[in-house]
Amino acid sequence: MKYQSLLVPSLIVSVMTVLFTGCVNETPTDNPDVETIPAWVYAGGVQGTSFNSTANCFEQPTPKVEAGDWITMFKRGEQLFEKQYTSNQTGVRSGLGPVYVRSSCIHCHPGYGHGMSIPAGTYNSMEIGNGTLLVVYDKSDENYVTWVAGMPQLHAVAPFKAPIDEKQITVTWQTATECAASNNVMSFPDGESFELRYPIVNMPVSAIYGADIIAQNNPNINNYGVKLENTIGIFGTGLTDAIPDDSITAQWAREEEAYNKGYLKHFKTAWFSGGAWLPGAYYTNTKQGGDGTPYVRRYTYAMSRGPILDAAGANAIWNIPNVTRSNRTFHYLDLAGTNYATISSQDPEVQAEWPAYIDRLIAADSAYAKYKLDNVEEAIYAYLTAKDLPAEMSDNDYTDFMVWHRGLAVPAVRDYRDEKVLRGKELFNEIGCATCHRPSWKTGPDHIQDPSRFFTRDQEMPRYPNQTIWPYTDFVQHKLCMAEDIRTGWCRTTPLWGRGLHMKATGDVNEARLHDTRARNCVEAIMWHGYSEESDAIDATRRFYNLPKKDRDALVAFLNAI
Repeated sequence: MKYQSLLVPSLIVSVMTVLFTGCVNETPTDNPDVETIPAWVYAGGVQGTSFNSTANCFEQPTPKVEAGDWITMFKRGEQLFEKQYTSNQTGVRSGLGPVYVRSSCIHCHPGYGHGMSIPAGTYNSMEIGNGTLLVVYDKSDENYVTWVAGMPQLHAVAPFKAPIDEKQITVTWQTATECAASNNVMSFPDGESFELRYPIVNMPVSAIYGADIIAQNNPNINNYGVKLENTIGIFGTGLTDAIPDDSITAQWAREEEAYNKGYLKHFKTAWFSGGAWLPGAYYTNTKQGGDGTPYVRRYTYAMSRGPILDAAGANAIWNIPNVTRSNRTFHYLDLAGTNYATISSQDPEVQAEWPAYIDRLIAADSAYAKYKLDNVEEAIYAYLTAKDLPAEMSDNDYTDFMVWHRGLAVPAVRDYRDEKVLRGKELFNEIGCATCHRPSWKTGPDHIQDPSRFFTRDQEMPRYPNQTIWPYTDFVQHKLCMAEDIRTGWCRTTPLWGRGLHMKATGDVNEARLHDTRARNCVEAIMWHGYSEESDAIDATRRFYNLPKKDRDALVAFLNAI
């Protein structure tokens, strides 16, 4: 049965009141020389905005970093992000492997932003800019399969072998023929056409290392699917980290109210009910030094992480190159915990080269000597499942990396006096985009929070207290119900700040919007929001569809300006 929209035009204002607060055009008073610049131009607030809009726009330190004692650490952290890790056992950026997703961070984050769109054909993860990661899931319940890692490794350091052979993976782009917001007509009322495409990934069982062994414990191994998930921008995450947990909780409560009134079609009641988070919905860390303190989730598409000091970047600098550190003294292999170790330890070719491999490790650190056993299979298994491996990344390097991570600025809004951009800003609010892409937030005292308890003092990191910032996200998960949608269908509202600079920063051929880069421009991204009648954004998309071209262009100009 078709869904009858509850969001009629007369209700737009009331819904906006329920869901959105803080969109005021105030002027910062911190610097009297720039009082004429509207507050919304300072995307990262006065302490977190850079006015660099060149190809290096996402790489800039915040004014807070430049004005303090952080710039040297920031530059050192920047080097760790940009340079490739090696399989050497000594020296800076050593310790790559035994298996790894990429050999550097910048492989996935070209120009420090989102990953680039990928062409049809054979999947090539080592091409700089390919930030799309594989999501291998069980089709029966959409959970990750356990026989590979959540971010599957596609490369290995000899004698080990990659869990998945990417040379057997192909990507094709399919064209959608339906769009509910346009009544399945792929053009606007004025005749301008648009196209919606989405990726299909083919990965045969033969690409899976040790599939025969995996099948012994996973008889339904063939029941897997593969999707793409693109990396997110890392700039400005230190600023969003400074938003208080209770502010995000209040936003969830407002959206729960909207859901209960029928203004939203979907709401994650498994996490949040009655204005509060449910037990188990919080992010906690009890494995890497954490004490289980609960924190509100705010990062990644799946909202799988809490504070930034234990979030995606802190995790990625470990599990992408598989470089151990003092609070991660084990390797990232597979979700089952022993699958890859079992397969590798029984591989005759790995066994043959194991003695030379372990001797190289012992030469660098005698702590590896306990893995030189007479029984080679036991030795390999013990090494791969060990939880107390020597740290390959120093605490100082990790600290520098996180100072850099928390110190990245957000580009200021461009063309903010342009009449087209200002009209687009009005339309963004009027048609309902701001309902989920909430424009502004206020940071709190910004006391340092690290669920892993590695960082415990405010003075260890740059901080951004009491700033009005403009990320354009509500930090809530919604469903857009797209063709070949993201795993589970639930996706955090992506921040829009800086996205208009993607092509300039990365050299990409298109804007690569949405979670798998399916949208090549703003128009496609918006229309994907209305692919299905069941989308949380169907009404806003339909309003966009019915705008005259001049207004559509104005909204696009605004999105590219912010």
